[in-house]
Amino acid sequence: MPARDELFRAPRAKAAAIVGGVVALFAGLSACASLPSAPEPQVATPACAERAAGMASWYGPNLQGNPTANGERFDQNALTAAHRTLPLPSLVRVTNLANGRDVVVRVNDRGPYAEGRLIDVSRAAAQKLDFVSDGETEVALCVLGPVPEQPA
Repeated sequence: MPARDELFRAPRAKAAAIVGGVVALFAGLSACASLPSAPEPQVATPACAERAAGMASWYGPNLQGNPTANGERFDQNALTAAHRTLPLPSLVRVTNLANGRDVVVRVNDRGPYAEGRLIDVSRAAAQKLDFVSDGETEVALCVLGPVPEQPA
């Protein structure tokens, strides 16, 4: 029969090995946690082809379903806009200068016809820009360019 000291030595050695393994595991995990993570994917934002600033207003219910200048039916719930001179259709980032909110709209109509206005946006765009109740706001435009053609 093994001596009393030998009986206690074996479990102590096993316990020490287990504790050492756990410590090594945590050390390895903390080293992994400090490794740099993969960078966030970057979405390319097109550069502004043109910039402008001025007043924007919105239009909606009274023109819902009417044809736009490029032949589409106006949808006040779509992110669209009317501009006097931009090619149809074009993409424009509209920024509300009062609150910094912005939205990309597709210009598919002509207007605005009210003097002193730069752009008319749909009700949906005005909601995103948070100026529905005001009716108009000062904006900055960043013209992103014509809408890319969809493959047939």
